[in-house]
Amino acid sequence: MTPAASFTSRLLQSPRSLRSAALPALPSLILLLVGLASSCGLKGPDSAPSEAKVGPSAAPTTARPESNQSGGPEDADLSGKWRRARPGGAASAEGEQSLPNLRALPYLQGYRPAEDHPVVGHLIPGAEQKGLNLYLSGHAAEAVLMDMDGRPLHAWRYPLRRLWPDLAKDPAMAKLEYWRRAFLFPNGDLLGIYEGQGLVKLDARSRVIWSHRGGIHHDLEVTADGDIWVLDRDGKLIPRLNPKEGILEDMITVLKSDGTVRRRISILHAFEHSRYRGLLSRRPPAGDIFHTNTLEILDGRFAARNPELRKGNVLISVLKLDTIAILDPDREEIVWAETGSFRRQHQPTLLHDGHLLMFDNTGLGGDRSRVLEIDPFGPFPNRVLWQFGGRAGQELFSKTLGSCQRLAGGNTLITESENGRALEVDPQGRVVWEFRNPHRAGARGELVAVLFEMLRLPLDFPFPPGRGTIDDKSPRGIGRAAVAPRAVLAHRR
Repeated sequence: MTPAASFTSRLLQSPRSLRSAALPALPSLILLLVGLASSCGLKGPDSAPSEAKVGPSAAPTTARPESNQSGGPEDADLSGKWRRARPGGAASAEGEQSLPNLRALPYLQGYRPAEDHPVVGHLIPGAEQKGLNLYLSGHAAEAVLMDMDGRPLHAWRYPLRRLWPDLAKDPAMAKLEYWRRAFLFPNGDLLGIYEGQGLVKLDARSRVIWSHRGGIHHDLEVTADGDIWVLDRDGKLIPRLNPKEGILEDMITVLKSDGTVRRRISILHAFEHSRYRGLLSRRPPAGDIFHTNTLEILDGRFAARNPELRKGNVLISVLKLDTIAILDPDREEIVWAETGSFRRQHQPTLLHDGHLLMFDNTGLGGDRSRVLEIDPFGPFPNRVLWQFGGRAGQELFSKTLGSCQRLAGGNTLITESENGRALEVDPQGRVVWEFRNPHRAGARGELVAVLFEMLRLPLDFPFPPGRGTIDDKSPRGIGRAAVAPRAVLAHRR
């Protein structure tokens, strides 16, 4: 069942008054949801359902115990997210039109050539920060743990269509076979986001503990009390914004440790009820009006510098507004916001000194991205203190996606998502270590899987125990996987 069909089914089961309110917008809603299912972050049909939440988020479901629930070789070719490698930079319109099947893939845009490179390159041996590397790739709903030489140590996998079999009825859902973000608990349990579809919690052997069906997307964080904060969205018709076309309303949803909903906060309402409501003039008229892509819960260490940085407030990145903001969940209000020269940014994160690191996708113009460090709470909030990208010898471009992590020794780990590449650079801007996604497709390997994110874990990371052992009995025979808990990694700081 497609996302649109799933919505239609829920709508027809809803009260008659709700159906009558939403049915006039149903055709445009279906177009919107189909577009989002096949292309998160790209321009598409801008429509959705009615102001009352259409179809409540499904309650968590608990899987029946199985001896082996991990994914296997039944995964179809070209499931997940891939990019067409094009010589000279961006893919031409002619090239895209000749590949209608590939145009349906999420995030399909311009891309650089898929040249032959080793999976890992030690470009300045000894200059990289030692650790373990965890990455999420568009080839499958899988997380891979590897060492600094690229040797896989463990992997976790669970196909979307196995988790929710009704989705398998639509072949197009194979394009959503990936995890956008994941989180590892110290005992080896894992949370994984199926973009726009829901959240799953697995144990260390990829067996389902529970799942939550809903519009969860992009990012999550787990607090010390076990609550799970996720980005979520509802499709609605909101007449005060657009009386004819639907809106995707971004939310922050807080789940209990068992996956049941504790509370929800509307990011739209938080802007509307704040002194930053004027930023809403930047939004598109309908559809995905915010495309919030980052959520980071502040620890309060900089509250003396700025009271809006108090413990428990939430740093968010709103791509469609080119804005970074702080939301106070107690007041359900935006209490701070900043714009600047950055555009379509991803992964802003506070550093140990209160500076902000982010992946600036298109602020430089042209096919150039950069990772920049600024001090948004200082006297010159948009002054660039450090930058990689946009200069000779610092080639970097990802029109969508992208991530960054400041390592303890001062180096920066950058995920150049659309190029399927991760690179570690030192403070002087030298590339000291590099990873190329080995997951390729096409007759000549001309497609490379999107690299959503790579994270560096410390060498003494507690999971998996008995490092180097392969004890997973799944058909892939790779072993267990892990994705770093942000509390351990200090959330990329």
